[in-house]
Amino acid sequence: MNKIPRPTPEEMIRKSFARFTDEEIIPKAREMDEADQFPRWMFDKIAKTGAFGIRYPRSVGGAGGNTTQFCIMVEELARGSMSVAAFTAMQCLMGTNFLFEYGTPEQHERLLKPAIRGEKVASFALTEADAATDLANVKTTARPDAEEWVISGSKTWITNAPVADFFTVLCQTDKNKGLRGLDFFLIERDTPGLYVSKKFDKLGTRATEISELAFTDVRIPHENRLGKEGQGVGNLMRILSVIRVMTAALSLGLARAAYDQSARYAMERTQFKKHIGSFQLIQQKIANMATEIWASHLMTYTTAEMIDQGQRPLKEASMAKYYASEVACRCADEATRIFGAYSYSMEYDVQRYYRDCRFLLFGGGTSEILQTIISRECGVS
Repeated sequence: MNKIPRPTPEEMIRKSFARFTDEEIIPKAREMDEADQFPRWMFDKIAKTGAFGIRYPRSVGGAGGNTTQFCIMVEELARGSMSVAAFTAMQCLMGTNFLFEYGTPEQHERLLKPAIRGEKVASFALTEADAATDLANVKTTARPDAEEWVISGSKTWITNAPVADFFTVLCQTDKNKGLRGLDFFLIERDTPGLYVSKKFDKLGTRATEISELAFTDVRIPHENRLGKEGQGVGNLMRILSVIRVMTAALSLGLARAAYDQSARYAMERTQFKKHIGSFQLIQQKIANMATEIWASHLMTYTTAEMIDQGQRPLKEASMAKYYASEVACRCADEATRIFGAYSYSMEYDVQRYYRDCRFLLFGGGTSEILQTIISRECGVS
């Protein structure tokens, strides 16, 4: 008797989050975008799926999943709403990773486990006005004072900042040591001296709130340094491949959404008594989109599997993020061309894809810096 093959965990996760996206996110995506504010009600729904703990072990309330499963989840969410996928990815990865890796048991109980349950919102503060890719130029400082650290400076373009309960913040502890003088610190929202600006008015991902942070002699306990002295950037490098392949998965989700809408519209819209999908130039656009999406899929999940095998594929993750984010932008652009003037109407989702795709070009490294990294990893610098 032949055995019925059981679905893999990856197949089950894709099916589950595809259904969640179709039933819960897509019907509300336009509403969330137009509201231009963090949808706490959607955040709470996602929390009930266990999504926020997908990368973490069961010992802290997680699901014990891997990078491939994490990427599948954010890809499916991005197919419905880039905003929802973005704040989910922040909660699952950057906002909580350093707390998980280097936090104390007490911090795990008070902050990490509630964040995994969706009771607290996490954020990650790296970027400054003059320091994005150039981390050596970070000016936010942390100086020791008895049993405390004193934080002063500012951060900008911080995802989830207006609604976050705690932040993982990169600070300079010794400017004479360059990158070895940088460390991450845990700072809670109600700490005196921490100021969160009003949210930015953005082109896209409007349901993900972003703002600036300012620190004026913010005092935190000594144990709030996350990791050993001088190892902040090294610890960041250990998850950088995950950040980049995750951004590739976000890109893949948006590209698929643009493709699906375009293919459907091409068989609905008629001109000259024919579906526009019967015209070769439209067919060419659909074919190019489908081909590049498949290539993005292969790059993304090959790299995710490498990470799950214990490798640190910096080159491959950079390639995946660079290629997939550019593909997402090309697919969004082609979708507007297939829809024609209708894409200029806020009634159709393609205008949202066109706005949201720009978000993908910056997080995890710009295309320009990634090309430099890829070239260097190929031995040409």
